[in-house]
Amino acid sequence: MKNLFRAIYIALPILFLSCSDDDSMQPVGPDNMGETESFDLTSVSDPSISGTATFMQNEDNSTTVEISLEGTTSGMHPAHIHFNTAAEGGDIALSFNPIDGATGMSTTTFSALDDGTPITYEEAVNFDGYINVHLSADDLGTLVAQGDIGENDLTGDMKSYELATKDVEGIMGTVLFQERENGEALATIMLENTPDDGMHPAHIHMNTAAEGGDIAFTFTPVNGNTGMSMTNVASLDDGTMFGYAEVLDYDGYVNVHLSAEALGTLVAQGDIGQNELTGESKTYDLESKDVEGIMGTAVFEERVNGEALATLMLEGTPDGGMHPAHIHMNTAAEGGDIAFTFNPVNGTTGMSMTNVAMLDDDTMFGYADVLDYDGYINVHLSAEDLGTLVAQGDIGQNELTGEAVTYDLNTVDVPGIMGTAMFKQRVNGETLVVLSLENTVPGAMHPAHIHMGSVVNAPGDIAISLNSVNGSTGMSMTNVTAFDAAEGEDGEMVDYGTLIEYDGYINVHLSAEELGVLVAQGDIGMNAS
Repeated sequence: MKNLFRAIYIALPILFLSCSDDDSMQPVGPDNMGETESFDLTSVSDPSISGTATFMQNEDNSTTVEISLEGTTSGMHPAHIHFNTAAEGGDIALSFNPIDGATGMSTTTFSALDDGTPITYEEAVNFDGYINVHLSADDLGTLVAQGDIGENDLTGDMKSYELATKDVEGIMGTVLFQERENGEALATIMLENTPDDGMHPAHIHMNTAAEGGDIAFTFTPVNGNTGMSMTNVASLDDGTMFGYAEVLDYDGYVNVHLSAEALGTLVAQGDIGQNELTGESKTYDLESKDVEGIMGTAVFEERVNGEALATLMLEGTPDGGMHPAHIHMNTAAEGGDIAFTFNPVNGTTGMSMTNVAMLDDDTMFGYADVLDYDGYINVHLSAEDLGTLVAQGDIGQNELTGEAVTYDLNTVDVPGIMGTAMFKQRVNGETLVVLSLENTVPGAMHPAHIHMGSVVNAPGDIAISLNSVNGSTGMSMTNVTAFDAAEGEDGEMVDYGTLIEYDGYINVHLSAEELGVLVAQGDIGMNAS
């Protein structure tokens, strides 16, 4: 029995000590109800310091906030809740107990703001504010950690848009929009290679970058030292509500300028919202025409809204020139009226960028329509000399597939004139027939036809009339879709597959007045050897 009492006597101090230690670990203030909400505190001046602020609901609906930082070593770090978002800045709303640098911890219980305004737990975790943690009471200007809280907390949803280099080589980056709990957005512009000490104004403009437009929203300027700008996005400059969802659907683009004094010099630019590019694109070749050495491509890039960005890129254009460009109806071989007008190609850069949303007659015309359009592109030497073409190419359904068959055209009645007939397949199944002859007479025009039957069994009736060969160039280009028909009637349709198996031959004549004199002739289709 004595041993039992002795054991109890020895154990009691240990039990009391254990209870005392447990009590010391309980949070200061009223009992916690279990509801908690945590907000991230990210690094500011010292990348090694970061942490969390955990809001805990108490039984009396007051709030206990426990701040826990990693990376602190010593000192006392003042901390406060400020009004507004961190991007906007604001006055102090609530002062926390300072954070002990040795432990990285601070615990504060409150039921009112510093000015005495009551605040419940629900109001605290939905507060329009942010937390700043300072280096010391003597150096409040140096922040070691910061984070938005309450309705300004980020949901995790975000959208990034590219900002491409413009007038200053090497400056490029992104603009990132992050959704807040209240539906607003945090916009962060991040640029590479900005000059130290520069301040770069930045705005969202209306329309696409290719079209240009007025300023709709003003960002905080980009700091050249850091290449960064952070702005809260809640409304446009005219007061119209403008949050995260509106950004994603906005018809706009971002411009970043060199300085407030040089707004005309753009350092970076990019389309946003519905004008963003999907990554889908289609390239068409633009071949040299009347000015040797000028050639290039037309690239159509799909936008999120179904429209397209058209970029014409030409090599060999003369500096200072401006080259009008259009989409025409039909194939280049047929010719046709203007359907769509591009921005002129700048001869100095060889480039033109145009938003494609509708034809000149206001018919809707987006990316999908371009791919199926019956048209071609002409680029002209100048507005004063539209008759001189510098580049040309079929687009849409008239694009060539790459499939082609070449037939020889042999000399007949005029020694030395010979060449080839090339049949090229189009996406729509039609055929581009290109006749190329050597030693034709400049200024002459040589009628040409596909005849029925073979050369051996000639003459055969005309099946298809081709465009005459130009004696100055030795060339003829014809779009073939059907056999010839009597006037007022439609000819029977013929596609590429049928034509390259056709029982026929080609005759090229000396002139319309001398059809009996053949300058070249050759079997095609099933008759070709």
